[in-house]
Amino acid sequence: MNKFICPRFEKAMSILGQRWTGLIIHQLLNGPQRFCTIEASMPISARVLSERLKDLEKEGIVIRQVYPETPVRIEYSLTDKGLALRPLIKEIEAWGESWLEAIPDETSNG
Repeated sequence: MNKFICPRFEKAMSILGQRWTGLIIHQLLNGPQRFCTIEASMPISARVLSERLKDLEKEGIVIRQVYPETPVRIEYSLTDKGLALRPLIKEIEAWGESWLEAIPDETSNG
């Protein structure tokens, strides 16, 4: 039995296993978005979101596009490397739907 984990698998799990990373990628599967839109979509602090986006940019998963407008507009989107995660993210989403109990919607009155 092999006692060692493939280094590439270990690196992939290290990247995707960071808190909020999967949710950020899931959000960006909807297309390019501004920082405030991503931040509003999940209960994450601006500092942590900024760190995760920088990490994902460094890994080549996210690209930061600056538009020279007034005021300056910055959008984040997935690179081809990031878009390649779509099947994985969708499988995790399907697994959650099939195997995890529903979480009550905090905004509902019940």
